[in-house]
Amino acid sequence: MKKAVRRTMIYGILAVFLFGALFLATFRSRRSQAKENAVQIVVFGDSVMGLVRDETAVPARLQALTGKTVFNAALGGTCAARSRNDRGMDLTMGSLSLVGLTRAVWAEDFSVQQSVRIQEDNTEYFAETIDGLAKTDFSRAETIIIQQGLNDYHSGTLIENPEDPYDVHTYLGAIRTSIKALKKVNPELRILLLTPTFAWYVAPEQTCDEIDYGGGTLSDYVEAEIRLAQELDLEIVDLYYDVYSRENWEDWEAYTVDGIHPNEAAREMLAQRIAENL
Repeated sequence: MKKAVRRTMIYGILAVFLFGALFLATFRSRRSQAKENAVQIVVFGDSVMGLVRDETAVPARLQALTGKTVFNAALGGTCAARSRNDRGMDLTMGSLSLVGLTRAVWAEDFSVQQSVRIQEDNTEYFAETIDGLAKTDFSRAETIIIQQGLNDYHSGTLIENPEDPYDVHTYLGAIRTSIKALKKVNPELRILLLTPTFAWYVAPEQTCDEIDYGGGTLSDYVEAEIRLAQELDLEIVDLYYDVYSRENWEDWEAYTVDGIHPNEAAREMLAQRIAENL
């Protein structure tokens, strides 16, 4: 009787061991299948990078110029930071912010982003982009490019909270938090910051140097990002001062389609400028 009980216990232990081994093997297999998007460069950003998705888009041109595989994770209308004001909207757009996306990268969980349904125009590519991010193996990526700031400026997002440098409702706090999350996933990642591009507002005939939406002019955000890059010892490419000429008001027509979004010639200029640093 004792021998039978002992045999039963041994068989039970073996069954548990075999089940555990099988589970681990299939779990690893599922994870390797889930992370099927092996890319070398991932670009986070707003509509400057994300609105155009064809072969003339800046990320696509970067791929052609560098010979590296590039994934365009830029989503038009998104900020680096979460919003403080409208909590209902923040649950939607906040999850698609830079800090929302990078936290999902770190947690390996994009379920919140995948459940979001945006009704605004020019967001048809959001779902495919989020699914692509969920499948991207960030542990094997080489470079992360971060291009954010214009929508933070438009939203009047505070640039920084002196009492909390990682405040995700501020521009610099969101970038710091995002970089920290990405470095947890892959400490060897190369992080390249891009300043926002210069913007003209055609209807009031004013520029981003003249309008303050509550957090400062766009140049204030640019200068703050440049200081942050120095603080964190990160590379930064200045697209604000170094790419577009703005001696005359009509210069907006040479570089943009509407004063903000780059035309094809300007997208090539931006890609060339970024590629020089890669």
